[in-house]
Amino acid sequence: MSFTTEERGRPNTQEYRVFFKNSEEKYISPFHDVPIYANEAENIFHAIVEVPRWTNAKMEIATKDPLNPLKQDVKKGNLRYVANVFPHKGYIWNYGAIPQTWEDPNHKDGDTGCCGDNDPIDICDIGNKVCARGEVIKVKVLGTLALIDEGETDWKVIVINTEDPEAANFNNIDDVRRLKPGYLEATVDWFKRYKVPDGKPENQFAFDGEFKDRDFAIRTVKSTHEFWNALMSKKTSAGEINCMNTSVSDSPFFCSAAGAEAVVKSVCASGAEDPTPSSVDKWFYYEK
Repeated sequence: MSFTTEERGRPNTQEYRVFFKNSEEKYISPFHDVPIYANEAENIFHAIVEVPRWTNAKMEIATKDPLNPLKQDVKKGNLRYVANVFPHKGYIWNYGAIPQTWEDPNHKDGDTGCCGDNDPIDICDIGNKVCARGEVIKVKVLGTLALIDEGETDWKVIVINTEDPEAANFNNIDDVRRLKPGYLEATVDWFKRYKVPDGKPENQFAFDGEFKDRDFAIRTVKSTHEFWNALMSKKTSAGEINCMNTSVSDSPFFCSAAGAEAVVKSVCASGAEDPTPSSVDKWFYYEK
C-alpha cells in the first residue's frame, strides 16, 4: 500500500495544504482513509509524518477541513513555528500521528484523569531517517509519554520506522534508553518547555513524566482506534471534526472519488514558497 501527496497553495502561507492520494491516484483523507495497521498481527502501525525532524513549522492534520489535508497551525492570526528552546533545534524526532485514531474529548482517561485532546494520537519517530512532510511510514510502537496539555490528555507514542536499519534492536522503551541514551530525557524536556517562548507555563505529565512500556502504549493506541470507530459510525458526536472519507463504505460520511477531487480542486493551485521568517532560526534561552 503506497501513498503520495499533492501540495496546494504556497508553503509558509495560511492557504498552503498537503493533500493525500492512494496508490490509485485517488484523493483520500490521511486521518480516515490510511489504515491504522500496516500489519495487524505484528502490531505494526501506519503513521503520517506531519513535521520532519529538525524543522519548525507546526504542520498538522487539519481535522476540521474536508479530507483533512496537512496545514500549518495558526495562532493569533499568525503561522505557528515551534521555537528552538536551547539546546533543541525544531522537532527532535519525525513528529506525526497514527491514522484512524482519535483522542475523545468526552472521555476521561482512567490513568491520567483528563479527557482527550480531540486529535489523532501523536507519534515521535526516533529512527535515523529524516522523513518528508506527508510521508506515510510503518512503525513499531515502543512506549508512550502522557503529556497533560492545558488540562487535556495528549499521548506521545514513541515509535521507530520499521525500515530503519536498527529497527530490529528496538522492541520496548528500555531499548531506547539503552541504545539512544539521553533521547527520552530530551523528549520530556522538549515537551515540557516548547510552549514557554509563547508565554505559557511548562507542560505537565501524568505518571511523573515516566514513559509507559510497549504493551501499555499499544493498548492506548487501540483504545483511540475504538473512539475513532465510534466517531465514524456516529455513535459519538463529531462536533467540529470533519469525517469525510473515501474508504469507510459503511460510514455516513463516505464521499465519492469525484466529491473528493472537487474538494482538492477548490483550493488554490501550488505556488512558490514564501520566505520563512528569520525569527525561526533564533535560539530561546531560559532558566529551568
